[in-house]
Amino acid sequence: MSDGRVDGLLSDLTLDEKLRLVRGRPDPEGRATGYVPGVERLDIPPLRLVDGPLGVRDREATAFPATIALGASWDPDLARRLGRALAAETRARGHDVLLAPGLNIVRVPTGGRNFEYLSEDPVLTSAVGAAYVDGVETGGVGATAKHFVANNQEHRRDTVDAVVPERALREIYLPGFRAAVDADASAVMAAYNRVNGHYMSENRRLLEGVLRGEWGFDGVVMSDWWGTHDAAAAAEGGLDLEMPGASAVELFAPHSRWLRAMLRLRLSDRLDLDPPLLWRLTDRLADEGQPDPYPFDFFGDPLRRAIDDGLVAEATLDRKVRHVLGLYERAGLLDGRSEGSARWGRAGDTAPSVDWDAHHDLAREVARRGTVLLANDGTLPLGEDDSLAVVGPNADEAKVGGGGSSEVTPTRTVSPVEGLRAGASRVTFERGVKRVANPSMFDLPGSGLRRRLRAGPDFDAAVRAAADADAAIVVVQDGATESEDRTSMALPGEQDRLVRAVAAENPRTVVVCRSSGPVEMPWASEVAAVVQTWYPGQADGAALADVLFGADPGGRLPLTVGRRFEDYTVAGDQRRYPGVNEHVHYDEGIFVGYRGFDRDGVAPRYPFGHGRSYADFAYADLAVERAAAAGGTDGDGTDGGGTDGGDLDAPAIDVTVTVANRAGRPGREVVQAYVEPPDPPGATARPGRELGGFVSVALDPGERRAVPLSVPRRALARYDPGAGWTVDPGEYAVVVGRSARGGRVRATVTVG
Repeated sequence: MSDGRVDGLLSDLTLDEKLRLVRGRPDPEGRATGYVPGVERLDIPPLRLVDGPLGVRDREATAFPATIALGASWDPDLARRLGRALAAETRARGHDVLLAPGLNIVRVPTGGRNFEYLSEDPVLTSAVGAAYVDGVETGGVGATAKHFVANNQEHRRDTVDAVVPERALREIYLPGFRAAVDADASAVMAAYNRVNGHYMSENRRLLEGVLRGEWGFDGVVMSDWWGTHDAAAAAEGGLDLEMPGASAVELFAPHSRWLRAMLRLRLSDRLDLDPPLLWRLTDRLADEGQPDPYPFDFFGDPLRRAIDDGLVAEATLDRKVRHVLGLYERAGLLDGRSEGSARWGRAGDTAPSVDWDAHHDLAREVARRGTVLLANDGTLPLGEDDSLAVVGPNADEAKVGGGGSSEVTPTRTVSPVEGLRAGASRVTFERGVKRVANPSMFDLPGSGLRRRLRAGPDFDAAVRAAADADAAIVVVQDGATESEDRTSMALPGEQDRLVRAVAAENPRTVVVCRSSGPVEMPWASEVAAVVQTWYPGQADGAALADVLFGADPGGRLPLTVGRRFEDYTVAGDQRRYPGVNEHVHYDEGIFVGYRGFDRDGVAPRYPFGHGRSYADFAYADLAVERAAAAGGTDGDGTDGGGTDGGDLDAPAIDVTVTVANRAGRPGREVVQAYVEPPDPPGATARPGRELGGFVSVALDPGERRAVPLSVPRRALARYDPGAGWTVDPGEYAVVVGRSARGGRVRATVTVG
């Protein structure tokens, strides 16, 4: 940042102009999700922010696979490529900041927004998330790490208080955001929820203490949309930018004559109604997870009054303006910058042209690489001469994404039916059961009426078609959305019945599961193969055909698939989920996902990290040793402080293992290293096994390769609220294999 330029602007700005830079306004063109109007007098241009993690939500754009599919690739390099593609499309649409990625941990298996997140594990989330951020930032656009922090459910997300133990915060929920900061993310979006009693938009301990004080973040902290509650508390708590800073009517008025007429009429003002009539109606109709969009201008007149009354110092406002201007400077949007001072080097640049065909191909690659082959009895891959019956309520349309702010209007789509027809000799299609709704935050009342009036499906016809085909492909799905959690892990409607009926008629039944997270799969042992594709995006059917006809998918589960909701540690006590009296207690602590399954001795249907291949991999010659750069510890094994020290990311253990592809076809393996710690002193409980490092490798037929990876010191450490990060001395085991429960080779190393 050019401090001199920013200092000069700060000294020239009036109080009104400063307030203009810390509160969003409606985009006059109606295209930006968030819009800072700038200050024309000082040649500070507008700043444009746009959704989102699955693609740019402005006109047509590439609908990339859901973020959970990217997590399933276990490949930071692929995430970096995706980030750069998103940056190119963001710039091509004239925006400066992308409101992505989502870095929350998948805690609740039915979470409505799980598809927007990467994993249940902080190591996987950190590695892939940091690469995504780096791709966006080096592509010339600001990345926004969201939703900071502990936004792990949509139920009552706008009011619920997440009561999280300090150790769980440090070990599970914060690392992904720390990694994004280290990757130089431009912005952080505060979550709607409260954490330990304070709304995140005003949580001084986490925003000022951890994010800025401990991690050194110097970017912009913005609110989620209508996620601000108090001007003084938010200003003192560390929020820089209130979003959207405008009413929903103002935001959508550019697209609607009716809304523009409402604004001109000002009926609520004329009747002296507070809250306005519209918000009274909205509150009655809105989902429980939707924030109240009124009031919406805390960093307008309320912040001015707080400054006038001495509740907030103008110097506090200056710090916020400095952060916002710093973002402008990184973007090269300020005049007179010195050569090379802008991080992105964009001053005078023209918006890049986008190779939409190449981006469609990238979406196809990400979808393929994020596909997880959960089970296969040899039916897959299919033969080109196989006749196929494609069955399923929505198999004739691509599953582009979930509902909410991540919705994208795709440049094109390929459905499973279309994709498979391009590769098979004969394909028939029967819906079998009623369509599953694809919810949208932007649906108008009655918008689904035409779909509901279509001819109903024929269950028996679907079963007959399956019986007459060489193989049956049953495409099932859920319909998740922002603002509400799924009601259960069961597939909607009669899809389970359809799968069982088809499997009874055709022993070569392949189930393709397009879901936002884990589903129950009671038929798993009755079918020939199960393929998990998440929400595959616009290239859905093309990627599916690639995998079913022989392309090794390479995906591994980024979360644990239990047999039922009750298998997870958040179940069984409403305190843990969905909460009681607006408080949800993270009583399971660090035992989230596979850590909880292991502790409780519960066998999942498919473990974290699981995924099969068309190739056959063997492991040998595991070697582990302390890394030369690991350094020492204090005499008691601690790192000498209670903060999240950067030295925790230094390598602690060097691992090398030989992986051989014994098959006659190429394949992709994800080599996973898990750490088993020594028993800690006292009553401190540790997971029996935690992910320490991983690498995705492609191997040719017959190829053997020595695969190196490193385990950082953080993977050996536990967080003690009194002593800080602590590495217990003793013997650590390193288990390398194909999942959290699929260790192939094991070795030990002594630390401390």
